[in-house]
Amino acid sequence: MNFDEWMRGVLARVETALERYLPDDETEPKRLHEAMRYAVLGGGKRVRPLLVHAAGELTGATAQALEAASAALEMIHVYSLVHDDMPCMDDDALRRGKPTVHVKYDEATALLVGDALQSQAFVALTDEAVLDVRAQAALVRELAHASGSLGMAGGQAIDLASVGLTLSRPQLETMHRMKTGALLRAAVRMGALAGASPEAEALRALDTYAEAVGLAFQVVDDILDVTTDSATLGKTAGKDAKDGKPTYVSIIGLDASRTLAAQLRHEAHDALALFGGRAQRLAELADLVVNRVS
Repeated sequence: MNFDEWMRGVLARVETALERYLPDDETEPKRLHEAMRYAVLGGGKRVRPLLVHAAGELTGATAQALEAASAALEMIHVYSLVHDDMPCMDDDALRRGKPTVHVKYDEATALLVGDALQSQAFVALTDEAVLDVRAQAALVRELAHASGSLGMAGGQAIDLASVGLTLSRPQLETMHRMKTGALLRAAVRMGALAGASPEAEALRALDTYAEAVGLAFQVVDDILDVTTDSATLGKTAGKDAKDGKPTYVSIIGLDASRTLAAQLRHEAHDALALFGGRAQRLAELADLVVNRVS
């Protein structure tokens, strides 16, 4: 099948898995469960689950294992978005083309939605029916590390502390490798670890690929923030500049940011040379991430 067909198939399976792993909205507390499902289902690019599935194809991971891993990762990602949109953080009213959770419900519910999604992610990862104990331990460690103070949460803390400041390019890169890149890197590693344990050389190559894709994703986000409208983005356009947040565009300029995104795409492709044609889906996902610019 071609890439679009593969992607549609994966996205359908991911949506079904998320439906399955999220509590039903008829279960008490109904309002919390309804809000969790509102935040997670029926929206988003699902880049992280796609990376999980593409990497898992290299190590022969089962569809069920990849569904559990990708559902867990997406729940962590969405929890971060729900909290990020709250007034105490980035204070945004639009996410994935609809009102943010604190706007649709209230701030206390949004806080609890994030808390509950974080816990529910680890429920999915410890599904004994689809993941053996070895895989559970490896995947839990990957996700916990990527989402904590040395990963996503730490990057968010640096981001909040950097409002109104002028960061150097290395400082900006460090922040984004944590805030955005950590979960993208975890997606690739979790997909690979859900199957047969990859050799050290293969895992290093996948790490190099994921580092490039993770940084490219953020560079492209920064570009789109100044070149695309809110309706297309599904979130408030131009907000980073308005809030005085350092971005690649503000530090190196728009043209240089586009050049950097293209360079990172090539680095991602080069990292996959070890796998030959078996890594076709990962290469296509790198193209997907960067080609959002156009």
